[in-house]
Amino acid sequence: MTGPAAPAGGVDPEVRPGGGGPVLVAFAGLPGVGKTTLAARVGAALRAPVLPVDPVERALHRYGLTGDVPGMAAYGAVAGLAEVQLGLGLSVVVDVVNPVASARGLWHDVAERARVPLRVIEVHCGDEAEHRRRVEARPPGEHGTWEQTLRRRAEYEPLIGPRLVVDTAVAADPLPGILAYLR
Repeated sequence: MTGPAAPAGGVDPEVRPGGGGPVLVAFAGLPGVGKTTLAARVGAALRAPVLPVDPVERALHRYGLTGDVPGMAAYGAVAGLAEVQLGLGLSVVVDVVNPVASARGLWHDVAERARVPLRVIEVHCGDEAEHRRRVEARPPGEHGTWEQTLRRRAEYEPLIGPRLVVDTAVAADPLPGILAYLR
């Protein structure tokens, strides 16, 4: 006799990553590489909330907060929301660029305080022409220009430490490998 079939997406909701408890999944990578798409798919597969930083940054800008302060404030707001969800026993997926070590350290701190494992997924697009096409195809003003992305790339600090690296220019679906990494 066999048990019920796994739901669409291939993840049994009774099987949780990280050995049975909640996990904090932190995506990292430049704008336009496919982080948001992957974060949404991972969140759906895990039935976990996905907390993107972009809408928080846009809200802060609407209220007149500009410069570097809103970026860190947005990360702090998302971190606070993640901590609440983890405290409820839920896994959480954060969708952020994480360009510098100080921003990445925030997720280590949240995971430590919540006593959950942190899984970092670094996303990049190995085909520069495709990456540029994706950035330029976005609605104007929402995510920045290709030139802004190149500036961010120049400032992007190399990610050091355990992580899964995903190249979205590769034709194979990365979701099965990501879900295996999270278990």
